[in-house]
Amino acid sequence: MKIFGFQFCIAWEDPQANFARVGAMARDAGPPPGSLLILPEMFATGFSMNTDKIAEDEGGPTHAFLAALAAEHECWVAGGAPIRGKDGNIRNSALVFSPGGKIATCYSKMRLFRPGNETEHYCAGETPCVFNCGPALAAPFICYDLRFPELFREAARQWQPHLYIVMASWPSQRIAHWIRLLQARAIENQAFIAGINRTGPDLFHEYCGRSLIADFHGEIVADAGTVENVISAELDFNALAQYRTALPFLRDLQEVSPGTPKTNSGT
Repeated sequence: MKIFGFQFCIAWEDPQANFARVGAMARDAGPPPGSLLILPEMFATGFSMNTDKIAEDEGGPTHAFLAALAAEHECWVAGGAPIRGKDGNIRNSALVFSPGGKIATCYSKMRLFRPGNETEHYCAGETPCVFNCGPALAAPFICYDLRFPELFREAARQWQPHLYIVMASWPSQRIAHWIRLLQARAIENQAFIAGINRTGPDLFHEYCGRSLIADFHGEIVADAGTVENVISAELDFNALAQYRTALPFLRDLQEVSPGTPKTNSGT
């Protein structure tokens, strides 16, 4: 299966400009039918806290754009957006569409970035999720989630995904963490990982990209560098299955129950 990551400079709070940019990049990339296209966190607006302006209801413009993009290219498409749910709460979400343009899943970011005041404007998600993506099972996550391995382990315990997706707005000053954490999540969960970041400035930060795709050994197989770029890689899920069979580490995952820690009695 082939996956593509779209790294670009997001126009601040300008969905139409970003839709046009992504559409042009997709046409230039020419992905084969059945591929997976991945966009950054909140790709249509940037990582904005101005929810009164940018939040969309379910089925809004970003939903419609992603559905049309998936149908046009006959590909899976994953992109981030601020979505107002039926309960009225706004969540930083990852929307995934099938090649027919139908919604496959919607994941809500579970760990909100407190230093960026995200907790004051968005409601956190409660559980990870997965979707069937051709021959693979994939789990989407968003940016700050990457710092919390327990989220990825929970997905591994429940479903053992073949691929983890992390869409992000990860600033330049912490880019070394981004790279190492992506590699760590791939190694410890015996899975491929695709981390898709943005480039350029917004009102608060600079972003240097470094979107990458890594294999289950943590080896980087595609790196977008620091400029606008589309990266791609062919993922060999048969090789992953053989590796997991030879070294079945995921079988030893266990639920960790809270309780009183054991202490040395001194005897």
